[in-house]
Amino acid sequence: MNSPRQYSFLDRLLTQADQSLRTLVPGAAQASRPSPAQHLANVPMDAVERQHIAGLMRINHTGEVCAQALYQGQALTAKLPDVRAKMEHAAAEEIDHLAWCEQRLEELNSQPSVLNPLFYGLSFGMGAVAGMISDRVSLGFVAATEQLVERHLDDHLAQLPEEDIKSRAILEQMRLDEIEHGSQALEAGGMIFPEPVKAAMTLLSGFMTKATYKI
Repeated sequence: MNSPRQYSFLDRLLTQADQSLRTLVPGAAQASRPSPAQHLANVPMDAVERQHIAGLMRINHTGEVCAQALYQGQALTAKLPDVRAKMEHAAAEEIDHLAWCEQRLEELNSQPSVLNPLFYGLSFGMGAVAGMISDRVSLGFVAATEQLVERHLDDHLAQLPEEDIKSRAILEQMRLDEIEHGSQALEAGGMIFPEPVKAAMTLLSGFMTKATYKI
């Protein structure tokens, strides 16, 4: 029986470069699951509502760009193969979110944030550093990030007009997936981050949210 192929650091680096292009180039991300909004109807909305919803979906799209970068950075530097596999599996599921948000932005006659390459680079660096420190820190970072994303999604769901069932369906499924990813990271041995670290992450997230709502 053949043993699994062992990839070198250079192999993984080239894989990450390919993944970054798939994440950042519009239309390159391909979902493995159909969008939860696929069979739901668009409803009429005025220009102000459409602009606001597009801003929220742009924030969530950038959040998924950051999640891709975070997981890919961690997978690059993770110490244990099983931890690396978990990061790569989570990244694959986050691709679905990325594609769903991008599709919804197109339906709203809008586009992703032009700041995505900047946030991708920052998130990839943070993920790689966390992986170099330890797998426990890396998994803890995932859990803390997913908890933060869950709060953002709760806020956005509260802001959506009731009639926008398409955006709501997407965000509700994303929320379920993020909760699962966070729980899995803690169950795999992730550390629980202290409150000052979580506060700093919230501050950085707030900057991303404000920057990408309109840009």
